[in-house]
Amino acid sequence: MNEIERDPGLRARLVDAGVALVAAEGAQALTLREIARRAGVSHGAPRRYFPTHRELLSAIARRGFADLADQVRATLADGGDPRTQVAALARTYLTFALDNPGMYELMFRHDLLESGHSGLRETSLPLFRLLADLVGRVRPEADARRVAGALWANLHGLAQLWRWRSLQLATDDEDFVPLLETALIAHLGPEETP
Repeated sequence: MNEIERDPGLRARLVDAGVALVAAEGAQALTLREIARRAGVSHGAPRRYFPTHRELLSAIARRGFADLADQVRATLADGGDPRTQVAALARTYLTFALDNPGMYELMFRHDLLESGHSGLRETSLPLFRLLADLVGRVRPEADARRVAGALWANLHGLAQLWRWRSLQLATDDEDFVPLLETALIAHLGPEETP
């Protein structure tokens, strides 16, 4: 009996090992050999469940999207008006990106998103649809998908530049919240005062 037949949970164990590896060492450390070693199996074992390296990386990235979605759901559970929810979602997104840089990098790798067999693009779309829905409630006169896309691009750039410490150098800020608030005003308009 081989190691695959003895261990029906190997697929999840391989993904778990990849998630731990990307958290500890970054996306560049995600080799099949190292993931297999950390899962306690031979270097050929992952091929049973993941015929290509890209498929295993996509499965690990899907876990990242699931974790981000869980965090967003928890954040939005408190309710609030749509603008407050957009701000909370944006803050959660930035915090996730900054707290999980390896996973964040993996989640948005172009080669993984473009591979049709991975399903990764479809995994990322519900979060964008949620953002677009909330933006549409804040700005019903605008094309919500475009505004949400521009906001998302702004958040993505903010996360990357903050990680590289470029924004801290340019703005003398040590907290991303003022920049986030500026981005929200740029895309949603100023907050209405009661």
